[in-house]
Amino acid sequence: MSKIIISCAVTGSIHTPTMSPHLPITASEIADAALGAAAAGAAIVHLHARNPEDGRPDQTPEAFEPFLKIIKQFSNVVVNLTTGGSPYMPVEERVRPAERWQPEVASLNMGSMNFGLFPMLKRYKDFKFDWEEPMLKGSKDLVFRNSFKDIRYALETLNATGTRYEFECYDTSMLYNLHHFWTEGLVKAPLFIQTCFGLMGGIGSHPDDVMHMKRTADRLFGDNYRWSVLAAGVAQMRVAAMAASMGGHVRVGLEDNLWLGKGQLARSNAEQVTRVRQIIEGLGLEVASPDEARRILELKGGDHVAF
Repeated sequence: MSKIIISCAVTGSIHTPTMSPHLPITASEIADAALGAAAAGAAIVHLHARNPEDGRPDQTPEAFEPFLKIIKQFSNVVVNLTTGGSPYMPVEERVRPAERWQPEVASLNMGSMNFGLFPMLKRYKDFKFDWEEPMLKGSKDLVFRNSFKDIRYALETLNATGTRYEFECYDTSMLYNLHHFWTEGLVKAPLFIQTCFGLMGGIGSHPDDVMHMKRTADRLFGDNYRWSVLAAGVAQMRVAAMAASMGGHVRVGLEDNLWLGKGQLARSNAEQVTRVRQIIEGLGLEVASPDEARRILELKGGDHVAF
């Protein structure tokens, strides 16, 4: 087994400010969260931007600049920029930050899907900002569009920058979509495949679901990919533990789960990184450094980004 890469998704666009006082919102908070996660053992930080006034997703390249420069100044961590943005945004808007800043890694969703956030309305009734409740309610009729045309647009826009991808696959059909683009020559090995579990609209988080995704990826890609997992909510750590025991890489962070344990909000992204690192090391495995992650994923290096 190679060393295990920990990715940390520090804020995302799904959770809203009402849900946790610890969710990073401002550029300073996002930078601090990323640096804390890196210090705790994350080799990769996955980044979204938010409006500092009300916390809504902001996919303008300018919103990313302040925290990118701070992270680059104070850490060697690998930066992974979202092209998912918010599922309410068109692909052209979602790709712009990665196009502008040319990170080592960019996320890329590999298919369209229902994207159900509305179950969170059962937990939260009063909201800090007027955009939060309509965003959650709107997901009852939300399809997160990632058509073949959209995916090709993202690849053709970003391939020239040398950026590689974290391919986000929420069900087996998305693995087949990725296989199509691989056989077309638009992406190259080693493919960094993030299999995503437990979001309403995608595959569940049962161990059988995890194994089904892994078996499918093995059959389609053989030795040409590096496997990582993320799981939403309560399943986060148990799916990470399962994957790590099999030599897979893991992702944690407040984008995927606001909690550290039952009834206990995570006070920081670093707490989740520390917890999953304890799991990995408890299994007798080692955590990868940023430079080791670069070698495992064959990245271009932090000196070839545009920030």
